[in-house]
Amino acid sequence: MEYTHLGRSGLTVSRLCLGTMNFGPQTEEAASHAIMDSAHDSGINFFDTANRYGGSLGPGATESIIGRWFAQGGERRERTVLATKLYGEMSDWPNDGKLSALNIRRALDASLKRLQTDYIDIYQFHHIDRETPWDEIWQAMETAVAQGKILYAGSSNFAGWHIATAQAEARRRNYTGLVSEQSIYNLLTRDIELEVIPAAQSNGLGIIPWSPLHGGLLGGVLRKEREGKRRLEGRSADALATHRDAIEKYEAFADELGHEPGDIGLAWLLHQPAVTAPIIGPRTQEQLDAAIRALDVSLDSDALAKLDEIFPGHKTAPEDYAW
Repeated sequence: MEYTHLGRSGLTVSRLCLGTMNFGPQTEEAASHAIMDSAHDSGINFFDTANRYGGSLGPGATESIIGRWFAQGGERRERTVLATKLYGEMSDWPNDGKLSALNIRRALDASLKRLQTDYIDIYQFHHIDRETPWDEIWQAMETAVAQGKILYAGSSNFAGWHIATAQAEARRRNYTGLVSEQSIYNLLTRDIELEVIPAAQSNGLGIIPWSPLHGGLLGGVLRKEREGKRRLEGRSADALATHRDAIEKYEAFADELGHEPGDIGLAWLLHQPAVTAPIIGPRTQEQLDAAIRALDVSLDSDALAKLDEIFPGHKTAPEDYAW
């Protein structure tokens, strides 16, 4: 396993982050525990979850599954860099969502209880809260740090100017602020190259891409479709129809390189200088094993240029749309 620092922090994390959103609604508890054990065995020490995860089992179910895994001992908690998130409504009662000081306090304590731990390594804002001032947010987070309940703060789905504002307000308070940003980022969706990545790099945040294979569209979907192993519906089917020509070229290029398409998609992210660790969200042990293979894929400048030709990205703003 390869390791790196998370943004400008001194925290060492694996180059792959284990996403847990499938644990519970898609993967039953025993299998989820086995996947987490296997991730540790492979050297993955970085796990990501959220208080809202749980699907049909209800919000909090995934954190509870992780908590029961930690409770088994064997240094499971000590060997894990744990990231969770808050923002989404946990009920229909007022103050049970977003980033007020009250919800930060309540949501944090509830997550700690479900996760059966006394601290969270990276406490992340799942979305920007346009109604709560940063003074209130940062004061609540500083209190949580002083209480030993969290170590670092991170963001998710922020715009570039949100990151810049958050960091400016944190510096004004002599507080560390954010150390990471989770954004959708993959060969098909490269919007964050415009302003989010430059803002993150300027402010010392590590990028943690979610949906690194764009819901499976970059994981060999056309071959699986031909083999009858996968059938897309709804938005995924529409996205495939829109990008079919590019995906055909991509899968042919993966064959030329001698790698699985999913390996190429993850490896491409690992070659991007701003990226700390793509979030992989396996439903099965086989999917975890497949993701780990990407660490052994090296893409030279010609291969990276070919991928940019198939899936054009963005220059930094304003050069992308001006001079």
